[in-house]
Amino acid sequence: MPTSCLALAGYAWLIHHHGLKVPTPDRLCAIVAAKNTNKNEGRWHLLGSRYQPKEDWFSHLVFALKYEGIDLLTLKSLFSKLSQQQVISKISNEITGSYSRRIWFLYEWLLEKKLPIDDAKSGGYVNVIDEGLQFACNPKREKRQRVNNNLPGTSQCCFLIRKTPLLIDWVDQNLAQKALEQTGQIHPDLISRAAAFLLLADSKASYTIEGEQPPHSRIERWGKIIGTAGETPLSVEEIERLQDEVIPDSRFIFKGLRAEGGFIGSHDRLTNHPLPEHISAKPDDLLTLIEGLLTTYDYCKQGGLHPILTATVLAFAFVFIHPLEDGNGRIHRYLIHHALAEQNFSPSGLIFPVSAVILERISEYKTTLEQFTQRRMALIEWQPTDTGNVHVTNDTIDLYRYGDFTAQAEFLFDCVKTTIEKVLPDEVDYLKRYDELWRYIGTQFDMPQKKASLLINFLQQGKGKLSQRAKQKEFEALTNREVRALESKFKEIFKS
Repeated sequence: MPTSCLALAGYAWLIHHHGLKVPTPDRLCAIVAAKNTNKNEGRWHLLGSRYQPKEDWFSHLVFALKYEGIDLLTLKSLFSKLSQQQVISKISNEITGSYSRRIWFLYEWLLEKKLPIDDAKSGGYVNVIDEGLQFACNPKREKRQRVNNNLPGTSQCCFLIRKTPLLIDWVDQNLAQKALEQTGQIHPDLISRAAAFLLLADSKASYTIEGEQPPHSRIERWGKIIGTAGETPLSVEEIERLQDEVIPDSRFIFKGLRAEGGFIGSHDRLTNHPLPEHISAKPDDLLTLIEGLLTTYDYCKQGGLHPILTATVLAFAFVFIHPLEDGNGRIHRYLIHHALAEQNFSPSGLIFPVSAVILERISEYKTTLEQFTQRRMALIEWQPTDTGNVHVTNDTIDLYRYGDFTAQAEFLFDCVKTTIEKVLPDEVDYLKRYDELWRYIGTQFDMPQKKASLLINFLQQGKGKLSQRAKQKEFEALTNREVRALESKFKEIFKS
């Protein structure tokens, strides 16, 4: 906390005062001496003394809802600590207040427990999520508390995303329309060829991210599967089918939802003791979590959440749950394609090579994953098993179904934006230049297509120069003058 702070406020106060065992939120609030201060300092939002809430849970929660938004994991932990009478007393005292009714709704929604309070009879309908702070779905009226439930999910699974200046700007840019306009101006043949290359590049990159170098046939096979993303509705059975596609040799893994614990990390070389960097959800929780996630994905689609934000929720929640023994990472990235295709964000027949962009930003990608996982590690109690696995001993299900996905949304948005504004145009531009060189070779030489393709490959490898090996072997029939002309033409075409 900055040294200028006088006191914690909002979620920071609630977590500290009530000893809540939850991941520390990305953004925290504190009160400073200067009366009218309202500024950000690192992860802290500093407010002046005139903003100081009273020293009770209700006042600090109202403060949090007003200035920080909703943190479902902290709220559920707090509500579980408070007695029902404490909650009833505060709500009943301000039964018509907008914050009271929001807290009342969130209590019953999260705990799935109805309080002995009569339905609200007055007060204008108020949104549960403040849409100035966080992204929301289309609202559904809840008559009991007279609130508009605009949460982007269900009580079984709900991840929230803050409205950062970056995300607001990117949403306003309407990238889907930009992609559609770009592809509409390009010859269908070029788009088809670019799509085929990008699909293969994405498949290869997805394997490379996992540290694998499979044969080309497997890369092609997975690329074809990625090309069908969005065609088949998601279900547990569909996820298991995708695992079969990713890992056709099932002799050494357990197929389907895990029956044992799981973790990402390494083992001590001497003892085989697990050294986890991330611990996956407990096997007994997997069906509940995955079904809850798929329901929330449908809810977000139908509720108008931006397609890239919906893809963020689906793909990143899946990889953090880590429901399979193997194949989680590749299916996680497939789910990005699925969500974008199913919501018609991607132009028809085109898959954005998100994995290829992620590979170029692998360090940033890992940081984005760790931003979510590391804060949860301290809250998971586990024991090593005889087989070098982990056995989780405490209740952890809520760690995998609530959270803040702002960092993940910013990362994915930037990756998709890069594919639309750079990767796709660059590939189309390359194909245009390639075709120009191909036409030149066709007018100058009677050369079979296979030979012409090899010639272009040699020139590309030599950055415009034909190697001595090529001149002495495959293309020894070319004269020195013809070689110089080819090299000059290559540099002219690929000069920029």
